[in-house]
Amino acid sequence: EVQLVESGGGSVQPGGSLRLSCETSGFTFRKIAMFWVRQAPGKRFEWVSSISNDGSQTYYADSVKGRFTISRDNAKSTVYLTLNSLKTEDTAMYYCAYRGDYDSNPESRGQGTQVTVSS
Repeated sequence: EVQLVESGGGSVQPGGSLRLSCETSGFTFRKIAMFWVRQAPGKRFEWVSSISNDGSQTYYADSVKGRFTISRDNAKSTVYLTLNSLKTEDTAMYYCAYRGDYDSNPESRGQGTQVTVSS
């Protein structure tokens, strides 16, 4: 059974930082590119970042480039997202995903961790 468990969310002030983690099991993590996506209330899923299976290539949405950093530890089957210089518009539920149909298939993503940025 595939499992993706996110953690590390919370409430922070603008300019603050968080580190999200996603522990996975049930598939060969080291062979799979991973994604972080987010969904704000009433909005569609937004792709945030991706990382190749070996961690050598990373990609970011323009809205987070320079502020967020994706990384992975294949020995721990865990992917991370470090969020710096947070803005109120970063408020959303953050999910890790291992397949590209994360917006239509809940089994392709975890349960999410809430990030709230407010003063």
